[in-house]
Amino acid sequence: MIPEDDKEPAAAVEDEFSDAASADADPYSELEADVLKWKELAVRTAADLDNFRKRSAREREEAMRYANQGLLEDLLPVIDNFEMGMLAASQDKSSMIYIGMDMVRRQLNDFLSAQGVTEIPADGKTFDPNVHEAVSQEACEPAQDGKVLRVHRRGFMLRDRLLRPAVVVVGKVASPETDGEEG
Repeated sequence: MIPEDDKEPAAAVEDEFSDAASADADPYSELEADVLKWKELAVRTAADLDNFRKRSAREREEAMRYANQGLLEDLLPVIDNFEMGMLAASQDKSSMIYIGMDMVRRQLNDFLSAQGVTEIPADGKTFDPNVHEAVSQEACEPAQDGKVLRVHRRGFMLRDRLLRPAVVVVGKVASPETDGEEG
């Protein structure tokens, strides 16, 4: 006769085997489910890796393309001051100082062009708030309404990015109802 204490462990082992047998009734379906789960995970991981590679390549290309942006932004005020010096030196265009400064200006313009910097067209163009910064409006003829009358500071683009907006004065036709009023 089996003692009472010995029956319980044996029954527990039998119950485990019966549970395992019922769970393992179709081991292939479990394996197929695992395979599908891991296959889906592998496909998603491959897609994530491909997207990461594309994004990294795009960011690297953009970083190389616009790497000099900060340097060029810092150089623009120097060029502005140089242009003011050129205006002062233009009183005597035959002087050696003016001729030398003109050569330097050409070199600066060539350098900017080589870096992909272009000047924003402004004088006489229609005001575009994306590339122009209006500092004031002046009364003008109807043909010049909304057009740039003067440029206070030149603006520049670095390829397709705005480096610095052009600071301009925009023409505005005075309307009859605002002629006697001050704004």
